[in-house]
Amino acid sequence: MTFVVVEGGEGSGKSTQVQMLASWLRERGHEVVVTFEPGDTKMGAAMREVLLHGDAPLDVRAELLLMLADRAQHIAEVVGPALARGAVVVSDRYSPSTLAYQGVGRGLGVEVVDALNDFATGGLAPDLVLVLDVDDDVAEARVASQRDRVERAGLAFHAQVRAAYRDLAPARGWLLVDGSGTPEEVAARVREAVAVILP
Repeated sequence: MTFVVVEGGEGSGKSTQVQMLASWLRERGHEVVVTFEPGDTKMGAAMREVLLHGDAPLDVRAELLLMLADRAQHIAEVVGPALARGAVVVSDRYSPSTLAYQGVGRGLGVEVVDALNDFATGGLAPDLVLVLDVDDDVAEARVASQRDRVERAGLAFHAQVRAAYRDLAPARGWLLVDGSGTPEEVAARVREAVAVILP
């Protein structure tokens, strides 16, 4: 079982690195399931629409619970079955996002989010969490002009989220990866980290 999660704030390059990592793993003969949160199930897609594109006000506790509902469905439909058959799962976001965004950024508390997340995941933890770390200015420049509800949360919020990843990483065993440079340079750092845990 190999479950790799790629994390980071907005504009960190996660989606690009997930695809490059998956291609590299497939070249080495692994079955790879690429997935993402929120929204990679039929039910999750409806929740993603509310979370990221809804125009009605959304209480921060409701936001957290929707994220966790999406995660529970994601594990049941995508992650769990893939791991059970021996595939390598590479996910763009998982529980570390909720700790950084809702626990710290939204001020709900890491301990509260931890407890609820354990329930939502049934205790399923990744084998490796890679946090792509970039400077605030670089991240802001990378985010598209058309922004979703979370991306519009403001510079201070996103700086706090990126700082939360850095602060939480050491105690939780997340690996900070320098996200600066070309996509190929970052991909080389990602591959080096993942190679250590491959079966």
